[in-house]
Amino acid sequence: MDKPTMHMLSVQEKGGQTSRTNQYIAAVAAAIGAVIAGTILAWTSPALPQLEPWSNKTSNATVVMRSNFTNSTKLINSLGQEAEFLLDTNARSLVSSVLAIGAAMVALPVGVLAQKIGRRPTILLLAVPFFINWLLTIFANGAGMLIAARFFAGLGTGGICVAAPMYIGEIAETSIRGSLGAFFQLFLTVGILFTFVVGGWTHWKTLSIISAVLPPLLVAVFWWMPETPQYLLGKNRRRDAEKSLRWLRGPDADLTAELEDMQKDVDEASRQSAGVLSMVTSRAPRMALVCGLGLMFFQQFSGINAVIFYTNNIFQSAGSDIPPAIATIIVGVVQTAATYVSSLLVERAGRRILLLQSCIIMGLCLIILGVYFKLQNDHFNVAAAGWLPLVCLVLFIISFSMGFGPIPWMMMAELFPVEFRGTATGITVITNWVLVFVVTLCFPIMKDAIGIYTCFWFFAVVMIVCIFFVFFLIPETKGKTVSQIQAILAGKNM
Repeated sequence: MDKPTMHMLSVQEKGGQTSRTNQYIAAVAAAIGAVIAGTILAWTSPALPQLEPWSNKTSNATVVMRSNFTNSTKLINSLGQEAEFLLDTNARSLVSSVLAIGAAMVALPVGVLAQKIGRRPTILLLAVPFFINWLLTIFANGAGMLIAARFFAGLGTGGICVAAPMYIGEIAETSIRGSLGAFFQLFLTVGILFTFVVGGWTHWKTLSIISAVLPPLLVAVFWWMPETPQYLLGKNRRRDAEKSLRWLRGPDADLTAELEDMQKDVDEASRQSAGVLSMVTSRAPRMALVCGLGLMFFQQFSGINAVIFYTNNIFQSAGSDIPPAIATIIVGVVQTAATYVSSLLVERAGRRILLLQSCIIMGLCLIILGVYFKLQNDHFNVAAAGWLPLVCLVLFIISFSMGFGPIPWMMMAELFPVEFRGTATGITVITNWVLVFVVTLCFPIMKDAIGIYTCFWFFAVVMIVCIFFVFFLIPETKGKTVSQIQAILAGKNM
């Protein structure tokens, strides 16, 4: 019988029953930040087409009209709507890419800030750049304000990717840590889906006004949530830590054993040097960093961006005349549903098996997509198999959303020891956003240079390598305490 099971039995024998309700409430409150990040990430999908000065996808290409009555110039965007300004190719590229730059810049400082002032005030402070982004967007009168808005959006998004998973991982008891950890990616997909639905039929400024409600909502809801017990113990505020844990676990829970375990972890952390050099010279934190960085690498090089980018082509290959806006909504619904299923399965199946199914299924789907579009490129008649890429698209999205979508974010809070958590999480998130920038920048170039089918095969090879990475290096963290996970990473038998 493992330690967590013995602890749960001892709690029941003493008559103490933990309540999970407040843990779910706190996790949902923190995950509102993920919803905001999702709306920001998806904003360019419905907004940028409305700001294009010329559209090759519509018959009513953008024109500049001069009024016979006022002699003033009116700009008409690609949707046939009057626009205050339009963006050229360079401006649209900057609007899209500056987000990743802001996110990469802020990740490490936010990790350090969370260690200094706490997880709760850090999340509350991140509502400021989120709100500034929407204010600048709503009142934008040119490319400069939109680029500045997206930079602030990157600051908020990169920061919440550090602080929210850290907070959720620390407030959750071991038995539901995985389920609550999946909330970050789940609510991120909710934000993306919300933007696809609202943005598909509204002006981009209307979408921005609606989205601007979310940062104040984050403050209004999260204000009432407690600081994490681990942080409070680290600041020698044991009474406050006990009060926080009491709220999270319920009035009838026996906190003695859990509080003592947390105190031991914190005391051990205080005896360790928390510098970067110490992190890379000690085996356990070094392996945790390797696992965290590897998971982020394979998440971004899984081919998810390539498949999403090619969604409309895949629908067309299936003989579908579904409008692009509906196609993106369908993908968003599948992604959200699959991420929700992952949150239910992660404590039953474990992390490793969900990651492995992601590697295998996504790899197979990418190989098939590559073969299909290669045959199509070579002018073979593939009309009879037009359903195949659509099936691969759905399976790919489901597999990603159940594994490599949520689990890397969840495991950040599980793998890193307390003393390195802020710094290591910051480094991991920086790496993620740098990879986002690289993949976003390089994929269109790769597609033009070697063809979409070769891109699919390239990502398939990466997924094959990923199978070995997960199998040999990633530990199973299901039901494990922080100290148990660190012992596994240090190579000790558990």
